[in-house]
Amino acid sequence: MRLPRPRPPRRLRGPRSLAGQLFAMQVVLVAVAVMGCAVFAYLSAGRQAEETARRQATAAATAVADSPAVIAAARGRNPTAALQPYSEQLRHDAGVDFVVVMGTDGTRWTHPEPSAIGHKYLGHIGPALRGKTFPETHMGVLGPSVRVVAPVRDPQHGGRITALVSSGITIETISEQLRDQVLALVGVAAAALALGGLGTYVINARLRRHTHGMNAGELSRMHEYHQAALHAVREGLLMLDGQRRVALINDGGRELLGLSGDAVGRPVAELGLPPALTEALLAPGPRVDELQLTGERVLVINSAPVSGGERRGSVVTLRDHTELQALSGELDSVRGFTEALRSQAHEAANRLHTVVSLIELGRSEEAVEFATAELELAQALTDQVVGAVAEPVLAALLLGKAAQANERGIELTLTPDSRIDDGLLPPALPARDLVTVLGNLLDNALDAAAAPRDPGGAPPRVAVTARAADGELLLRVADNGPGVAADAADEIFRRGWSTKQGAAASARGRGLGLALVQQAVRRNDGTVVLDRTPGGGARFTVRLPLRARVTA
Repeated sequence: MRLPRPRPPRRLRGPRSLAGQLFAMQVVLVAVAVMGCAVFAYLSAGRQAEETARRQATAAATAVADSPAVIAAARGRNPTAALQPYSEQLRHDAGVDFVVVMGTDGTRWTHPEPSAIGHKYLGHIGPALRGKTFPETHMGVLGPSVRVVAPVRDPQHGGRITALVSSGITIETISEQLRDQVLALVGVAAAALALGGLGTYVINARLRRHTHGMNAGELSRMHEYHQAALHAVREGLLMLDGQRRVALINDGGRELLGLSGDAVGRPVAELGLPPALTEALLAPGPRVDELQLTGERVLVINSAPVSGGERRGSVVTLRDHTELQALSGELDSVRGFTEALRSQAHEAANRLHTVVSLIELGRSEEAVEFATAELELAQALTDQVVGAVAEPVLAALLLGKAAQANERGIELTLTPDSRIDDGLLPPALPARDLVTVLGNLLDNALDAAAAPRDPGGAPPRVAVTARAADGELLLRVADNGPGVAADAADEIFRRGWSTKQGAAASARGRGLGLALVQQAVRRNDGTVVLDRTPGGGARFTVRLPLRARVTA
């Protein structure tokens, strides 16, 4: 017995795409709207046709009632002979279905159907007998009609009502007129429905392309994943539209840029960011690992334009480089200190060889004198720094920079008024910021002092003042180099400016040191001032407030 082959399970059809759902909904809405408009137009056309017929009948009835011929005929004994041809001619001219002139007792004198002359008028005449022109819809000889009854007044008898006039249009005539309008209305409605359906199809085809055929549930899940990813990413993410406005920004971006409130929809130029950072965000081309500064952070920026046949904006990623930059500065200081120790070890080895050679030559006294002089010279600055600066980080930095200066042939001195006792610097003033400030100022001063100078001029010197008194920490670095031009005093703290290569140094990654100095000073509510020494060199003065320790 052969078993039947099992059929493959039927694939369940998933939900219709969002574009398909909207297409069906829009088609129904367009159809309902068109049908509603058609019904409204039909009812409006019916009321308008009836009102037009009433106005037309009123004009004809009042014109006949005011006619002198009708007034004169009403005085005669045989009004029909005079009024029947007149009323028929007027009926044709006015475009109404009947014009009936009757006596005050309702007896017809004229009628489109001659057999109806002499019979009673089918309708109400009471208001007309009281002198009122009134409309009504009533069944007559010609069928139901919209009619108007008007009184005829004889001025020779003091305005007495001597006859009545009724003019009207049958409902059948009105229906024929309305039928023509309805046919035209149906044609317009059908054309509107076709155009609406075509427009809906075109719009939804475009929507289907943009939504990639996904349904509402899939789009909702994608949005949820999108929001979760934005909030989970620690790096800053910033998306700009074609008008350079913020289209999207995550929590990390707000924190790194220091933005408060909702920045979405605001132009980048109005966010209050530093000019260099704003320029980098607005740049049309891509940026790769570019360092930029905010008020308190060092950021690494990467940006790429978003394009698809037209410029649509750009995507910018932000990474916090502040800690790494500070560690790099400390590493540079340690590396310099290591190089200085290496140089000193090399010099010490040379001096030791000299002393040994003098002893071998039997000149012991000269060997002792040479060794003592060298030890005193090497220990003098060390004793001065250690005695004046009790802060170990600053003392180590000064000793390392002094060794570098000695190796480069530059005299680095600590001014006599320098004094930082142990415990004066509060924890709120990070040692890392002190290294950033003093280390960069010393590097620039050593470079400036080592610049070429005229023969016979003063030897290169750098003077350092480090003093903690009167509730503030004062750090001053002065050199006898060429100084800073007056027109560059405002630009010197801008990222990219360098005393080595000028403004073009930013293209090679230089010009960041003084910008970091200003950032660290601002972060600690301090000030930095640039002026000139009496010898023409540059002098930087940094003042940082000493916050009181918080005791338990």
